[in-house]
Amino acid sequence: MIPPVFILVRPQMGENIGAAARAMLNFGLTRMRVVGPRDGWPNPKAVAMASGAGRLLDDAQLFPDLAPAIADCDYVFATTSQRRELVKDVVTPEHAMAVARALAAEGKKVGVMFGPERAGLENEDIIRANATVSVPVNPEFPSLNLAQCVLLMGYEWGRQGFDVPPVVREMARTELANREEVERLADHFEERLEAAGFFFPATKVEGMKQNLRNMWGRLGLTRAEVQTFHGMLRQIAYKLKKQGD
Repeated sequence: MIPPVFILVRPQMGENIGAAARAMLNFGLTRMRVVGPRDGWPNPKAVAMASGAGRLLDDAQLFPDLAPAIADCDYVFATTSQRRELVKDVVTPEHAMAVARALAAEGKKVGVMFGPERAGLENEDIIRANATVSVPVNPEFPSLNLAQCVLLMGYEWGRQGFDVPPVVREMARTELANREEVERLADHFEERLEAAGFFFPATKVEGMKQNLRNMWGRLGLTRAEVQTFHGMLRQIAYKLKKQGD
């Protein structure tokens, strides 16, 4: 699979080029092309901003204009925040990178174009693309920084390449309590609450106990948390007993 090439078209600030390189490397993308950079190439400000991603700048290809930069691409996306008077599919970053992965799996070369900071890609650039990519942002402030746009596209590429669960619980050197441990905690609570006269009136006792058991089962407690609750109950009972004496 050939990862997509990210093409920075007429970028203006070296800092943004460097930040774009960092964003790319965060998600395993290393193929950068730079078209007609305003401040020349190589750019020391880009190198300083790239930090650990400087090798992307070392390997970046420089082009005088757009046509040769995309000549070997089988499919090209153009990122834009504006509606253009062009007949062109407008897709989300998620869809764009899904298409890019499908094409790359077939050995096709995909390019993603990013425009200059001041006004983005021009229509003359966009007509060379197969589709445009637009992010659902605040319509009153739709402009994205160059590196931010690169980060969004890189994130979608990387996210779709890994089977990452949406929620992961860090266990902090413990593990989830098993059902028996949770049941013992529920028994302990019922015992203490019975002694405190909590279950009243008699007609509601069964429902109250069911609600508490349901709560304990739903919480997903760790063994450390179960032991903490047991300790709290024992300490409360101890203090109450001393006061009674």
